[in-house]
Amino acid sequence: MSLPLRNDIRAGLKVQIVEKQNQRSGAVTEGVVARILTSSSTHPHGIKVMLEDGRVGRVKAVLSADA
Repeated sequence: MSLPLRNDIRAGLKVQIVEKQNQRSGAVTEGVVARILTSSSTHPHGIKVMLEDGRVGRVKAVLSADA
């Protein structure tokens, strides 16, 4: 499974992220993107984003465009 590129992610999208403290377990968190924090177009572990509730993590999947 390939990770989404920065161009595939925008504010308002519902995504699954892995937070820093969950990297070993791989536990995902769902939320709506507020800001994109990674400036490069790709990252080997996923594009880092901030969700609307303030959590930060790397995007593993884009779920839907309607938030």
